[in-house]
Amino acid sequence: MLIDRLKTSAVLLSIVGLLIYLDANHSVDGAEGLWLIPLLLFFALGTASDLSSLLLASGRNVSRSIAMFTTAMVTLSACVPMAWPLFDSVYPLDCPIGRLGWIVATAVAAVMITLAAEMWTYGRPEIQREKGYAIDRTLSGVFVSMYVGLPMALLVSLRSLGSVDPSEPSSGNWGLAALITMIAVTKSTDAGAYFVGRAVGRHKLIPRLSPGKTWEGAVGGMLTSTIVAFACLHWLFPAVAPTASALTLIQCIIGAMVLGPVLAIAGMMGDLAESLVKRDAGVKDSGSWLPGLGGVWDVTDSLIAAVMPAFLCFAAGVAGPPG
Repeated sequence: MLIDRLKTSAVLLSIVGLLIYLDANHSVDGAEGLWLIPLLLFFALGTASDLSSLLLASGRNVSRSIAMFTTAMVTLSACVPMAWPLFDSVYPLDCPIGRLGWIVATAVAAVMITLAAEMWTYGRPEIQREKGYAIDRTLSGVFVSMYVGLPMALLVSLRSLGSVDPSEPSSGNWGLAALITMIAVTKSTDAGAYFVGRAVGRHKLIPRLSPGKTWEGAVGGMLTSTIVAFACLHWLFPAVAPTASALTLIQCIIGAMVLGPVLAIAGMMGDLAESLVKRDAGVKDSGSWLPGLGGVWDVTDSLIAAVMPAFLCFAAGVAGPPG
């Protein structure tokens, strides 16, 4: 119902706004993003639960508890370098693991834990197993933890951009501007595609997956995301990270023409990926964690697909250097 959607959206936006305010104004230098971890875990675990439910509905075997545990592991792995600043130290710049290496190491550990869980229960007489049961559960569990956990960990890494230099603590909110921009650009694609598609949409995009999406809507979504990207690069970055190098008008236009379409296309692919799984499972909604909005995956589907290209774009300098 519309009233449920409005209530859930209001609560969710209030919590997000509060945590972003706290993160922007009360973060520990070098450990920016800690205030956002509860929100990150909610979306990571909610998405993992939704995806596990869809796999079970499709006839796949998966251990929801193990999948959610390993998803949380991989998601939080990017937070390891934050531990040093919390103890008045600096994460060593010459650490062989680096910052992103913790994500890779934890992803491997998550695969091994999923296998170990199946080894522990395999062959027990109280558990009825058909041929391939353990293999099926292992593959499904690894898919959930990697599909959800790796992009969620990259969200932490995106927030951490611009905060790795202890001599430049004032640049710590540059990563927050990058994170907000990624979310705003990706989600604006949905709004632009919806309204343009309803107004002038005639040619179906992939009707067998999502009958409501049109080519006209997709173009409208890309135009909307490009406009939002320009606004963020031109106004948001100077407001959130005033010490960062300001971009010229031409640089903002070029950056928006790269960031907008790239995140729009990635976000639409993420949306269609969820539609693929739901249709294959014969389920209409991914979950019920968010009354009126559906499942958590309905919120994170586009962000999961967009975070990697966003990270690469910002790391490559689409918004200029962080400090």
